[in-house]
Amino acid sequence: VQVVESGGGLVQAGESLRLSCTTSGVTFSSWAMGWFRQAPGKEREAVACINMSGESTYYSDSFKDHFAISRDNANGTLYLQMNNLKPEDTAMYYCATLRRYMRNGRYCTVQEVKDDAWGRGTQVTVSS
Repeated sequence: VQVVESGGGLVQAGESLRLSCTTSGVTFSSWAMGWFRQAPGKEREAVACINMSGESTYYSDSFKDHFAISRDNANGTLYLQMNNLKPEDTAMYYCATLRRYMRNGRYCTVQEVKDDAWGRGTQVTVSS
């Protein structure tokens, strides 16, 4: 599995960004997907996950109000729309395929990433 993230950048607080992610080595539409992030000095954490069809999503508590995960199976692309960004959103953002998905978010974790396959990530920096 290979994943490639894009769309990060330097923005001011209150602005928006949309991250994108594509995969290779897997059939995109056959796997649940997730977005994760890692801030300097902190552990990698789950942001949001989405099932194979895109009909079900799960957000970690801190992100449900101003982040939105979606996918376009026809084009093999995963998205993360980030609105009203804050300086504390500064982090490296990663996408990943997931081994399992459950609506309650039980498998929206770093441990459920398929083959522990991570991309290089895309850096998001939010200035105040």
